Amino acid sequence: MLRRDFLRSGLLAGALTVAGCSMPTDDPSFREGVEGGIGDWAAGAAIGPEVDIEEFEWGLGVSEEQAAAGSRSLRIWNEGDYDDGVTWGVHPVSAESGRAYRATVSAQIWSESESFNTLRDAVMRLGPERPAAEEDFPHPGVNTTELGETAYAGLREPLWLTDGWREYTFEWTTPELSTETLYVAVGTSVIWEGDATHYVDDVTVGLAER
Repeated sequence: MLRRDFLRSGLLAGALTVAGCSMPTDDPSFREGVEGGIGDWAAGAAIGPEVDIEEFEWGLGVSEEQAAAGSRSLRIWNEGDYDDGVTWGVHPVSAESGRAYRATVSAQIWSESESFNTLRDAVMRLGPERPAAEEDFPHPGVNTTELGETAYAGLREPLWLTDGWREYTFEWTTPELSTETLYVAVGTSVIWEGDATHYVDDVTVGLAER
């Protein structure tokens, strides 16, 4: 079995055998750990057109190696051979059609150490559709919080800014929604050569009607 096949089918499918569990809370509207397993998280990856996606090695699954809260987190790994590529996990979030919200999104993301070089970017997104390509996330250095009402929102900001856990957050002024399901995505984007592992935990989405 090829290494990437193990990472995709072995790591993720193995995690899928455990039932998912959301952390109970009244506020924010959505708070997700992976203490009970992968649950409704789905994995995705993309890379530029000059590289066949089948050649890009990556993986996403549940790990007990690091945790911001509880004992488990999402483990995201990808290779850096092409200086390109993004890997993410995406989860549905319930909303009400016909309403407009002020959404606040945050996640804890773990880096192995602090680095003066930008080795990976954190990518996050909330919108009415699942991301399908790298272009579905903001451009490098962009946090859409101050852009006002937009079709979707998110960020792409450097990782490795500290040793251990760091919070990443953005806000979204939504249009009036025509859907009852939004999708929150969080992942890592390759900047520098070299394989890298990061962990994601305590993903929250607060929806305040406006």
